[in-house]
Amino acid sequence: MRKFPFSLQILLGLVLGVALGFVARANDVSWLTSTLHTVGGLFVQLLKLAVPPLVFTAIVVSVVSLRGVANAARLALKTLLWFGVTALIAVSVGIGLGLLTDPGKGVTLDLSGAAAPKRTGSWTDFLTGIVPTNPVGAFVEGNVLQIVFLALVVGAAALLVGEKAEPFVALNRALLEIVQKALWWVIRLAPIGTLGLIGNAVASYGWDLLAPLAKFTTAVYVGCAIVLFVVYPVVLLAAGRLNPLRFFAGAWPAIELAFVSRSSVGTMPVTQRAVERLGVPREYASFAVPFGATTKMDGCAAIYPALAAIFVAQVFGVHLSVTDYLLIAFVSVVGSAATAGLTGAIVMLTLTLSTLGLPLAGAGLLLAIDPILDMIRTATNVAGQALVPTVVAAREGTLDRAAYDAAGRRDPVGPLEADRSASDRLEPVPA
Repeated sequence: MRKFPFSLQILLGLVLGVALGFVARANDVSWLTSTLHTVGGLFVQLLKLAVPPLVFTAIVVSVVSLRGVANAARLALKTLLWFGVTALIAVSVGIGLGLLTDPGKGVTLDLSGAAAPKRTGSWTDFLTGIVPTNPVGAFVEGNVLQIVFLALVVGAAALLVGEKAEPFVALNRALLEIVQKALWWVIRLAPIGTLGLIGNAVASYGWDLLAPLAKFTTAVYVGCAIVLFVVYPVVLLAAGRLNPLRFFAGAWPAIELAFVSRSSVGTMPVTQRAVERLGVPREYASFAVPFGATTKMDGCAAIYPALAAIFVAQVFGVHLSVTDYLLIAFVSVVGSAATAGLTGAIVMLTLTLSTLGLPLAGAGLLLAIDPILDMIRTATNVAGQALVPTVVAAREGTLDRAAYDAAGRRDPVGPLEADRSASDRLEPVPA
């Protein structure tokens, strides 16, 4: 398999998965559907297993690494600014598309069976949920938002302590390298995981289930495609004077893996390697990518909740005012960290619905097709997470444009042992 580029391996898994899914559904082959479900589930489970230690160590090391970066505060501020700007554009696309397509009009669904999802979000839950009552519990429960908070506090404290904290920082660097190495082994299984995930989706979700929500599903995919292939290229050209084709050539393996894995955090090592090969300095990439993987969610926290809020309002016959649309934009830009890089955007959706006063049961109507929607949402998330550090580095004059122009000519997930020098790029530089 090493003779084939990673992207080709993923594509092959995708094609085989679709074919097996159709066979399983058309012939009602239950054992095949179960096998595909198990294979895909194990792959996602392995990705999730690495999330808590990966997020904590990556953020701690990235914060401490800012000590060796010139104008670190300005870089961090500009990164946050561009996160907000692109999120605002993305939510505007979602609102505009919702007003244009009216995804909930004419939809007939059994509202009696709709129920609020078990995981819901509100502003008070979001704010109080940031701080863990038990730091160990945050890791046991896999609460990424709380882990991010702990990592930021610990990283900032280690940065201020200085030399005395170096043994602790060195331990985190070593743990980060170990987790990344283990995660690369999991990522190597992505073609097989793709086969299982896509195959199970095709076998489980037929047209009978998708038909009532076809307009909404199409709107989500079109909205994400507009952001991916129109908004982002315009940002690259206007803000960074960069060739969009080279960006997508370099970032595509990460976008592709995000599509099938549905996990921004699980894709983070591939995203970081892609960003570095696009010419972004390693010191800055080691901060921007982990930070973006947990807070930058143009698909899950901007396009999707905007369209979903309009859909739910139309299904339940609730009129949305201009103020409501402004609230959608505000929630999307400020509350995107609620999604925290995990699969799914239910918490963000319920946060939006509760802010607007819409029935939380409306989110239950969309749970059945959430895995299908989450594929394109996560791909959009990861593309944005790679875009912002690339644009910021270009505007700061620190982007290696020769590396950028050469991006995509080598497989970003090449043989790890044979390409040790490339693997080393994932390691943050000593502070």
